[in-house]
Amino acid sequence: MSSATPYSRQEIGKTLGVLETPCLVLEKSRVTENVARLRRHLQPFGVKLRPHLKSAKSIDVARLAMAGRQGPITVSTLREAEYFFSHGVSDILYAVGIAPNKLDHVFDLRRRGANLAILLDNEETAQLVAARCAERRDALPVLIEVDTDGHRSGIKPPDHTLLEIGRTLHAGGALLRGVMTHAGSSYGLHDPASFAAMAEQERSGIVAAAAALRAAGLPCPEVSVGSTPTAHFARNLAGVTEVRAGVFMFFDLVMAGIGVCAIEDIAVSVLATVIGHQHDKGWIIVDAGWMAMSRDRGTARLAVDQGYGMVCDGAGDPIADLIMIDANQEHGILAVRPGAQRALPNLPIGAMVRIFPNHACATGAQHDRYYVVDRDRTVSAIWPRIHGW
Repeated sequence: MSSATPYSRQEIGKTLGVLETPCLVLEKSRVTENVARLRRHLQPFGVKLRPHLKSAKSIDVARLAMAGRQGPITVSTLREAEYFFSHGVSDILYAVGIAPNKLDHVFDLRRRGANLAILLDNEETAQLVAARCAERRDALPVLIEVDTDGHRSGIKPPDHTLLEIGRTLHAGGALLRGVMTHAGSSYGLHDPASFAAMAEQERSGIVAAAAALRAAGLPCPEVSVGSTPTAHFARNLAGVTEVRAGVFMFFDLVMAGIGVCAIEDIAVSVLATVIGHQHDKGWIIVDAGWMAMSRDRGTARLAVDQGYGMVCDGAGDPIADLIMIDANQEHGILAVRPGAQRALPNLPIGAMVRIFPNHACATGAQHDRYYVVDRDRTVSAIWPRIHGW
């Protein structure tokens, strides 16, 4: 509760209708169900789930997703690593290529007891990390990032650089923890068969990289894969030790739009209030603009464009074909979806709506707390979120 304002305590036990808007609403039961769904899918494969907490940024949400109080978890910032470590979580993978100016911070976290591992994908950084490990007399665990889909960072599995980096780390005083990949291009797919094929591409590529390291006499105990689509549709995880996923806890309109989840699985929404109408334009104006929803327009490339978000009633049930078609900084413009033959719903001044986000991570980042509800409109808890790097 430390980052929530004092008046927030008075809101627990009240209905959403008393809250100042815009604010972020979380349906706890949906988070619990979403986590259980992924764990059920992964259980037969015998791999561990290392949830990525970049979406949640909250220890309360983390406790719903973690296997144990100490982790394992994935983070995207050292701010997250500090925060979760301060709450007793120690098994942490910082899954962004390490910047040299962050190494002092990494070693300090480890000195204080964090089992923090880092990621890199080039020889220059490997040499620097090895030298710093020797200087600090700390065998910092390192995973090598492997590119299995051409999406972002990493080394191609057959690239000889993989072995050069591995030797530099292993001989230089670092602890070669293993290899990691992220099938980010899966977000551009749209059906279970494609997700399963990408999951196999991800698995086979990272397992080949691990085999190459081992064949060269180098250790590779961890083989880490992960994206929310491939995690849910993988059919074979032979050779993989852990799976990472993040937005699966909340889901969002992009995940629903590509078929990973249903609309009713989405666990976060922005509560907003009607503050005006432009009747001649068919607009309803609310007090949640892009500062509350984010600028993310991830559904624009999908079969159904949800604008800046799908509008729901106070219970979280979608209002047919009503979306946020445009957004200014603090104004959201709601209208009937272009082409839909529907009348604008009657939402008077003061009426409240909930808006599902395109990208839960981006929308969450605009807020400092969750107002937690559970199958109704009563606030059962307020969970702080963190910001920054």
